[in-house]
Amino acid sequence: MAISPPLERIWWKQPVHRVELVWILVAFLWGIVMFFMMVYWHAYGTRNLSTETYRVSPMAYFAKTEAMIAKYKVREENGIPVVHPPPGSDVYLTARVWLWYPSLELEKGQTYRLHLSSIDLQHGFSLQPMNLNVQVHPGYEHVLTITPNQARDYGIVCNEYCGFGHHTMLGKLYVVAK
Repeated sequence: MAISPPLERIWWKQPVHRVELVWILVAFLWGIVMFFMMVYWHAYGTRNLSTETYRVSPMAYFAKTEAMIAKYKVREENGIPVVHPPPGSDVYLTARVWLWYPSLELEKGQTYRLHLSSIDLQHGFSLQPMNLNVQVHPGYEHVLTITPNQARDYGIVCNEYCGFGHHTMLGKLYVVAK
């Protein structure tokens, strides 16, 4: 019930005021401009990720991760394997409740194909402090081509709520100068 109800009960048949029409037109045109700006920035922007995405069963993806660990493991930290794959190789990172698995050690200036997937829930891959963000879904394998350009330690956090242990879901990416 409105404070002052319309004079006529069929309000949608009332004429629209000219000022309202101008604002509707401005909002519509701004929406069109923003739509084309999204297309433009996707094609020419430098901060957008274009990924390859494939359907994969979670267990098949996890088997690829385990095979990479068996082949390239260099050490363990707090029970988590650290792998150092050769430049140009495919690197697999698995999201699972509440862990990024394994830790990665990559070489500065070298290009890698980073594969991301989840074996249980939707997670968010956020590389800090770079602020690189990708939503990671079970059943999908996302492939990013990356070239680390600064030798340092990066943190990987989950930025999609994934349950009561979400705040503990951390991972590591080490970039070393060779």
